[in-house]
Amino acid sequence: MIGRIPVTEVSPVVSGGSWPARAVLGERLPVSATVFRDGHDLVGASVALTGPNRRRRPLVGMQAVGPDRPDVYAAEVVFDAEGMWTFAVEGWADPIGTWHHGIEAKLGAGQDVHLELEEGARLFERLAESVPAERRAIVADVVAQLRDTGQPQEARVELAFSGVVMELLEMYPLRDLVTSSPRYRIWVDRVRATFSSWYEFFPRSEGAHVDPETGQWVSGTFADAAKRLPAIAANGFDVVYLPPIHPVGRSFRKGPNNTLHAGPDDPGSPWAIGSAEGGHDAVHPDLGTLEDFDAFVADTRAQGMEVALDLALQCSPDHPWAKEHPEWFTHRPDGSIAYAENPPKKYQDIYPINFDNDPEGLRAEILRIVRHWTAHGVRIFRVDNPHTKPVEFWEWLIDQVKSTEPDVLFLAEAFTRPPMLHALAKVGFTQSYTYFTWRTTKQELADYAMELSTSPSADYLRPNFFVNTPDILHASLQYGGPAMFAVRAVLAATLSPSWGVYAGFELFEHQAVRPGSEEYLDSEKYSYRPRDWDAAEREGRSLNPYLRLLNAWRREHPALQRLRGLHIHATDSDHVLAYSKMLGEDRVIVVVNLDSHGTREATVSLDLAALGLPPGERFVVHDAATGDIFDWGEHNYVRLDPWRNVAHLLTVIRPEETA
Repeated sequence: MIGRIPVTEVSPVVSGGSWPARAVLGERLPVSATVFRDGHDLVGASVALTGPNRRRRPLVGMQAVGPDRPDVYAAEVVFDAEGMWTFAVEGWADPIGTWHHGIEAKLGAGQDVHLELEEGARLFERLAESVPAERRAIVADVVAQLRDTGQPQEARVELAFSGVVMELLEMYPLRDLVTSSPRYRIWVDRVRATFSSWYEFFPRSEGAHVDPETGQWVSGTFADAAKRLPAIAANGFDVVYLPPIHPVGRSFRKGPNNTLHAGPDDPGSPWAIGSAEGGHDAVHPDLGTLEDFDAFVADTRAQGMEVALDLALQCSPDHPWAKEHPEWFTHRPDGSIAYAENPPKKYQDIYPINFDNDPEGLRAEILRIVRHWTAHGVRIFRVDNPHTKPVEFWEWLIDQVKSTEPDVLFLAEAFTRPPMLHALAKVGFTQSYTYFTWRTTKQELADYAMELSTSPSADYLRPNFFVNTPDILHASLQYGGPAMFAVRAVLAATLSPSWGVYAGFELFEHQAVRPGSEEYLDSEKYSYRPRDWDAAEREGRSLNPYLRLLNAWRREHPALQRLRGLHIHATDSDHVLAYSKMLGEDRVIVVVNLDSHGTREATVSLDLAALGLPPGERFVVHDAATGDIFDWGEHNYVRLDPWRNVAHLLTVIRPEETA
């Protein structure tokens, strides 16, 4: 039912308020609504915020967007506590604003306004009742001047229109006929929920070697993997993502390149979880003990990073669940348990879980497992294939975890249809993998980035642009050469506030198992893959210096740490993409050559208004990639050589900032 002052089209609202919108600590979240009324009297609008534990916050005044949208009001709200917030937009009649407008028009027409002056005095007397005591003297002076018949009419209104009074009215407006929208929810996370740089690697590959006496492979350990942490931190990453660290089953264990027959020392897929040594709450004995994992978590924190652990709700035929809870699986007509399939792929070593057979039992067990790992310092979970489990289960699980541990984050590996990807984000997943990997042309990238960075998607879905994964080696990396690795890193690191790299990307690993496949040759999913990181960097066969540059630039610029604020700028080349991000006074421009095999020239035509700059302004830009300084304006020539520099990473410096 509509109120006395209609308040409609409130944003951000997710699916009519069914789920909360998302924000992070310190973020300036835009709130808007359409507010209007009958007749010609003026209206105003405010955001009424309630923080966690139902603590009411001061009203946030809203402003009309502009003359082309006079009924749309907007404000930015900032959050200072994690947890569930609520907000409503309140529309109200603005009697003093209406009085201001009316008396200004009548004075301009030379009319007698002695009655209007008394009406104004009475309105300001009402205002005095709601302003703080220390401000009431200002209001009293306004009332006295309005009633001072010894002054001309024009002089009697001067104080009522003064800057100090207008500022007071903005903070403490006189509000009549206050009408509220429904209350809507906003879940507020810690900053890493939006801004993060992920690095994925397999602990078992670090320090893995062939025993010279037995000729058999020996797995790396958590202690070996910890030696890699300083280099990861030096490259600017802050989340270390580990594939499953649990015991791996023996039954139907896969060999190299997903072959059906494993040798005696083939490690198998970490996603084939469970053996006689334990299940999802156990550590693979080759990696060490639970105490060794605790030490690895502590070492990661000491480097300024944190561990993200894989949560893969599936198991090998040897998992304790297969014997203790056969009802948790799907059985075929011959009585066997159905293994996982994604035709033409077959995963004989993995049993999917059937969430419909004993949902209460499964929920209790999985919540126990998550609590087990949070007790050991894990605050981030990367969830494997969440789209193959019920959405209602994830809504329940994430709500249960966050009700007591609101800082725990969940990344959805949601390579699936858009409705499912978006549904998972709405019900609680903190971040999501996206279709970025398969967006390669200028138009595809521009359209997709804008879709993700604007409402309604940006109100609930936080993308994480992984450049590669153990399962996904895109054709662009297979055939694009080293420059394409830099191109994709620039795009991921600057279009999205969260991005990720799987180990080997920095070494330009690009060989697929066969033509037309996105799987790596000698996939680390099925084999040990030790790498000589130091030699690669010494010999200039590493992208690490560029990754360090990108992550350092991201940390320097708040605009790159938020999803919103993206604008695509015009170029006259299909191979050159230009875009900017702006947050307050922080402005960056990125110009990327998407052709990794050739030099491209283009004119970049900037929308100066999108950069908060006046028409015709000249300004300086500093290129973080090269150190060069350029004088730029609306139209700018660029030449990008993929063998020397694939992109301009530009910081805008206005003339007054160089003085």
